[in-house]
Amino acid sequence: MTGLLGPAEIRELAARLGVAPTKKLGQNFVHDPNTVRRIVTAAGLTPDDVALEVGPGLGSLTLGLLPIAGHVHAVEIDPVLAGALPETAARYAPVHADRLTVHRADALRVAAAELADPPPTALVANLPYNVAVPVVLHLLAVLPTLRHGLVMVQKEVADRLVAGPGSKVYGIPSVKLAWYAQAKSAGRVPPNVFWPVPNVDSGLVAFTCHEPPRSDVPRERVFAVVDAAFAQRRKTLRAALAGWAGSADRAAAALTAAGVDPGARGESLTVEQFAAIAASAPVGTPAAK
Repeated sequence: MTGLLGPAEIRELAARLGVAPTKKLGQNFVHDPNTVRRIVTAAGLTPDDVALEVGPGLGSLTLGLLPIAGHVHAVEIDPVLAGALPETAARYAPVHADRLTVHRADALRVAAAELADPPPTALVANLPYNVAVPVVLHLLAVLPTLRHGLVMVQKEVADRLVAGPGSKVYGIPSVKLAWYAQAKSAGRVPPNVFWPVPNVDSGLVAFTCHEPPRSDVPRERVFAVVDAAFAQRRKTLRAALAGWAGSADRAAAALTAAGVDPGARGESLTVEQFAAIAASAPVGTPAAK
């Protein structure tokens, strides 16, 4: 892996483009080649993979992905950065620059049809802190071809994404990611590898996609149960799901039918149990639709 960007190259590129990182877009550019190598290695890419990168910025990680993956889709919302990325690839990775397709788009709104040539198999990205979880969940929902991925997010968010039932940080992101994939921590990343330097550590989250826990209940119904359960996480599920089911008694009946203790709390349930509750929604209520 050659032609990676260091601090001097990052500053030179930013100055030439007139780019100043903004908090609004969650821009923190990686300027450490060793961190890029670490991410690419941990992602476990093969030449058969089509990598999807969100928020490539100045191209640090993009240049690490191009020699490894068969193709790279880079989705960038900033028009200046999106416009400059092909030139950066041609300059620093000329042998592999033709593997890159840049999409000037919002990752929260991108659709499968826009990324169909060829369809992505791996998500590898340094995600903006402010939209990391919605981006991951949206892409997993709309891109059924994704098989695995590795994302760098704020360490606190990484901990939530990989948490299991019973953990203090187990919550909505944990359960919803578990619907799509098995996730695990792939390590911590210090602030000093970024420009500008964030005031928090980052974390790497690796995931491997799997089939949904149940095929007989729509994802939207399951996620509605998850949202309701954690909206009032201090309450028992009987109380927390009362609005979802139509009453506390109906919630208790659905929980019992699903084999879940009505006195339990959402933080103790697996994604399979949430799916079972959704499947037991009382007939005739909005929750059953």
